[in-house]
Amino acid sequence: MIFLPNRYEIVTGTGDSQVSALNAFDQALLAAGIGDVNLVRMSSILPPGALLRHGYTPEYGALVPVAYASNKSGRAGASITAAVAIAIPEDPQYPGLIMEYSSSGTLQGAESFVREMARAGMGFRGREVREVRSAAISHKVVTNGAAFAGVVMWRE
Repeated sequence: MIFLPNRYEIVTGTGDSQVSALNAFDQALLAAGIGDVNLVRMSSILPPGALLRHGYTPEYGALVPVAYASNKSGRAGASITAAVAIAIPEDPQYPGLIMEYSSSGTLQGAESFVREMARAGMGFRGREVREVRSAAISHKVVTNGAAFAGVVMWRE
């Protein structure tokens, strides 16, 4: 199972369920397009030279590396947010840095903060940032809600 991913995609989704928060999380994964796979939670490094691709369609049951943020709540009316950001280095020999963040704050606030986290992390490494890519999603809870934002990685 050890391989170096060379492709990635940023995905988001939300869900709400009358049954449980876990069912809401499952719905959020389905909405993000990764509900029928086994997520392998990764820490926050994007391999050097990995390319952004859209429309990833994994095989059912595949082991899929993903760095992600999620938020769940059973409080009706609550607003929950999940966000991810990737700082892409100026020098392509170095890896990118993924940061994840969840909150009950605003969508814009969460995305702005996670982008700042990614830039700061690259600064700790002494690396210049070429660009920051990010996504965030919010959900207003009806019964049991979930918000999910992730960076899916694979080898093409």
